[in-house]
Amino acid sequence: MPKRILTGTVTSDANEQTVTVSVERRFKHPVMQKTIRKSKKYRAHDPENTFKVGDTVRIQECAPVSKTKRWEVIVA
Repeated sequence: MPKRILTGTVTSDANEQTVTVSVERRFKHPVMQKTIRKSKKYRAHDPENTFKVGDTVRIQECAPVSKTKRWEVIVA
């Protein structure tokens, strides 16, 4: 099965080798037909601490790195 790749914005880089990435998705409400924005935060592994708050990054699924990290930052 292919690994999922998501694009989002770094919202926190306070922890060592970890960034918090906010990924936003847009969809139409099934009844109201209004466009809705929903966001979800993912904690991603950043071994060199290269990304800072506000950067747009791509993250990819990976094997568990820690209790909360299941994603890694793709170097673009």
